[in-house]
Amino acid sequence: MDIVQLQGYAYFVLVVLLVVILYSYIYHLYSSEKKGTKDFEKYGNIALNDEIDDTPVEPISKDEKNK
Repeated sequence: MDIVQLQGYAYFVLVVLLVVILYSYIYHLYSSEKKGTKDFEKYGNIALNDEIDDTPVEPISKDEKNK
């Protein structure tokens, strides 16, 4: 087994690993949205609504204000 063949196997394993990570992340996003724990649609307008007087995406808790 030479270095070129080893690089080919490593590249294939890396691509498969990245595809698995991508699909697991997509599954996590859709499942958490279906459960209602997070609503990622409201995060889409962060770049558009970034003025100082705009309403925040999530309410700020009292613990975070004191920090």
